[in-house]
Amino acid sequence: MSDSRKQKRCPLCKAPSVTEFTPFCSRGCRDRDLLGWFGEGYRIAGRSTEEDELQQSSDYGLDRSDG
Repeated sequence: MSDSRKQKRCPLCKAPSVTEFTPFCSRGCRDRDLLGWFGEGYRIAGRSTEEDELQQSSDYGLDRSDG
């Protein structure tokens, strides 16, 4: 009987993934992906850090000049 499950592919190079490096095919692809995050090649949509910091300082009254 043949295995009818679809073989998962590496998201970077599309080679068959290997359990040890899931979802990647090798340590090289796994590390390349990690470097993409470290080098800000990937980003998660959302407000910028500056906007978050400004909002937090406002929430805690740190932007007030009275005092």
